[in-house]
Amino acid sequence: MTKPLTDYIALVTGASRGIGAATALSLAAAGAHVVALARTVGSLEELDDKIRDIGGSATLVPLDLKDFDGIDRLGGALHERYRRLDILVGNAGILGPLSPLGHVDPNAWDEVMTVNVTANFRLIRSMDPLLRLSRAGRVVFISSGIAAAARAYWGPYAVSKAALEVLARTYASETSTTAVRVNVLDPGPIRTRMRAQAMPGEDPTTLELPDGVAEKIVELCLPHFSATGKLYDYRANSLLEFRAPAAVS
Repeated sequence: MTKPLTDYIALVTGASRGIGAATALSLAAAGAHVVALARTVGSLEELDDKIRDIGGSATLVPLDLKDFDGIDRLGGALHERYRRLDILVGNAGILGPLSPLGHVDPNAWDEVMTVNVTANFRLIRSMDPLLRLSRAGRVVFISSGIAAAARAYWGPYAVSKAALEVLARTYASETSTTAVRVNVLDPGPIRTRMRAQAMPGEDPTTLELPDGVAEKIVELCLPHFSATGKLYDYRANSLLEFRAPAAVS
């Protein structure tokens, strides 16, 4: 039986653990060749072993997303090897400091924006030509409900995710007449290292593992999934419209 993503090329960032690793494994199970990007070589190798165990294949890319030249080189390498990119899952992100805005160190602020926003812009910049060469390019960025909550002490992370959502919506608008579809997924509380960092007193066994989120991300990447510029709320199992933008005067 043919798998739905056989011969597809899928790039997943933050693929060494959590939602990224689970997504990479699910994409491989669906037949895609996974280009797994993360900083940690050992964890990438563990992921590669799991993908091989299910009969899948992967290319490991040890790369810090703050290395923008490295992102450009990756785009060139993917073009040279595959001549296209079918799926981009922008999952990598960092939490940053949880503190009053007035107490946030500027360097910490810059790092959150660099990883959570600018790196995803650089991915779009480098991968857009390749995604447009796909017969069904699919892009999914991972956001958070905190983007709309404006909760006290979550400033850097919340602002970065709000910016990421606008980045995704803009890219969706720019590709609406092409075969590229761009969406955002809000996973809600999931048992990940970042969640444990943000909520140290929380019992992790009360949280869902990343596997279900990964399966939903794969659904958003299937060639027959035609919606674009939407927000998928995993907890509500709903594909939502973003808040209507204000009229431009």
